[in-house]
Amino acid sequence: MKYFKHLRNILLHKWYVCIECWKRGLFLQGIVHDLSKLSPTEFFTSARYFQERGKGSPVEAEKKDKGYSKAWFNHKAKNKHHWMYWTDRKDGVWYAVPMPKKYVTEMLCDFIGAGKIYSKEKWTPQEPLNFYRNIEGKRMFLHPETRELFEDMLEKLSDSK
Repeated sequence: MKYFKHLRNILLHKWYVCIECWKRGLFLQGIVHDLSKLSPTEFFTSARYFQERGKGSPVEAEKKDKGYSKAWFNHKAKNKHHWMYWTDRKDGVWYAVPMPKKYVTEMLCDFIGAGKIYSKEKWTPQEPLNFYRNIEGKRMFLHPETRELFEDMLEKLSDSK
């Protein structure tokens, strides 16, 4: 049963993100967003660690159990809307390169879609900015141009009704 529930969560998240991408003119990205979640590497691993909506993510449950997540390694390497995709190391030093605007926009849509899944009916346009300020922004290693653009997008969303 958890495999079907996990599939439902993936499809619902994709639906929310697709709607948000389409509002912003990202039609193809809305359709192909997170398709890797349906790959065997991600789907079966995450389904094994399925968490009910609002209770946590399968990735975090797998990390707690194993110390890492095979599904997450695959996901962040295949999806350009994740900031980790845009980081690299040269001569032992980590650096971030600017993300193209369309992927920063998709990242915003991903924040919205995830918030709507995990917060359900409690979601507001302020939630992504609050999440970023309180948790995610402290962990994200972004190029300064990307950070400025993303924060601007979050603030504009937060100010919307």
